[in-house]
Amino acid sequence: MAAFEWSPLWLSLRVALLATALVLAAGIPLAWLLARRNFPGKDVLGAVVSLPLVLPPTVLGYYLLILLGNQSVLGRWLNRVGFPLVFTWRGAAVAAAVASFPLLFETARAAFESIDPRLEAIARTLGRPNLFIFWRITLPLAWRGILAGLALTFARALGDFGATLMVAGNIPGRTQTMSLYIYDLVQANRQNQANQVVLIMTIVAVSMLLTARLARRAVK
Repeated sequence: MAAFEWSPLWLSLRVALLATALVLAAGIPLAWLLARRNFPGKDVLGAVVSLPLVLPPTVLGYYLLILLGNQSVLGRWLNRVGFPLVFTWRGAAVAAAVASFPLLFETARAAFESIDPRLEAIARTLGRPNLFIFWRITLPLAWRGILAGLALTFARALGDFGATLMVAGNIPGRTQTMSLYIYDLVQANRQNQANQVVLIMTIVAVSMLLTARLARRAVK
């Protein structure tokens, strides 16, 4: 039996962790904004943010490739400052983050909407600023829902295939994640190794889903 190749696993974990961090940083403020504020275009923004749930991964990856590629203004600027994303593991993380973003966004938004707004209103009558209210009242009450969303986001980012392939390619040792590695193993008819990698991915995915389920049950 051939030795197990660990580099795709470590790369996948690194990509998933960075993707989850990116989603957390952008998803929580956006989820709170749409849960607590009304403004023109709110429904349109919510639909756009949730679009990765329904778009084919290759279409999503194509959009990202157009946005981040060398022919775009953003892509040329990133290359100029020495931080290219296309065909790098960082690009894989960005692709995975965009693909998994709705999972945290929708879960966090639901968690914020479930909080009685009167609790926040009482704090405002006591002169507390909005930032204080968010950190000391809103976030502690919503953290279990957010944890569930984070678990789902990590699992989704860990297993992303289509968008990652379009943006980062399939370069062994550089951008080849576990999902891409499985694809190569199957294409090469290396069934035993594919079984090992699939088993590891399944264990991780089940663990994340159990974490999300337990977090949601704790909310109730």
